[in-house]
Amino acid sequence: MSSPQIDDDCAQPKALRRQPAQRRSARRVERMLDACAQLLDEIGYDALSTTRIAERAGVAIGSIYQFFPDKRAITQELTRRNVEEFVRRVDRRFLAEEYRGWWEAIDAIIDEYVDMHRTVPGFRSLRFGDVVDLNLLDSDSDNNTVIAGRLRGLLLKEFGLADSPELDLAVLVAVEAGDAVLKLAFRRDPDGSTEIIEAAKKLIRGFLSRQLKAWSLANPARSPRLP
Repeated sequence: MSSPQIDDDCAQPKALRRQPAQRRSARRVERMLDACAQLLDEIGYDALSTTRIAERAGVAIGSIYQFFPDKRAITQELTRRNVEEFVRRVDRRFLAEEYRGWWEAIDAIIDEYVDMHRTVPGFRSLRFGDVVDLNLLDSDSDNNTVIAGRLRGLLLKEFGLADSPELDLAVLVAVEAGDAVLKLAFRRDPDGSTEIIEAAKKLIRGFLSRQLKAWSLANPARSPRLP
């Protein structure tokens, strides 16, 4: 995967007023995003403000407004960074590890999500933006639909699953179900309940396996390898 970005066919909302042209400006924007992430964990989105972000990042408030119109735009850009980092992590793991099939890849994807929840500032407060706005990533599709599209692309690329509307729907339902169960895991335990995380893996693997088996019976010439 050469460029882990949101799919080009998504109507992406514009967060940045302008792209930083110099390395120094790019580093300043990254400091703003880091400050936003830290503050989200400390005080939450409602108490977040551009003034607080500027103070934490050590920049003038005017520097914030050079790049972002408001706190929502900063949060939106942080969400995009979270997604890109998530896809990079999964991509690196796919390159480094051998899987017997897509079902082991699903476990790896969930493990990366859980690790980001535990270790990446701002991620537990924001995740993929659903805490703030269900359409932060794409003005036409909710955030989980965008994430499902990225994960579907990974599975198609790595395991040769045949693309189909049935696969689209199955991955979207799996993402929605997994997201709900993983939220429960972190509500029960700040570090994520191990038992509930394992239950999420079993739920997603079982659902996708049943869906793919049903699809393979209808399309034997294009059936994927199943556990």
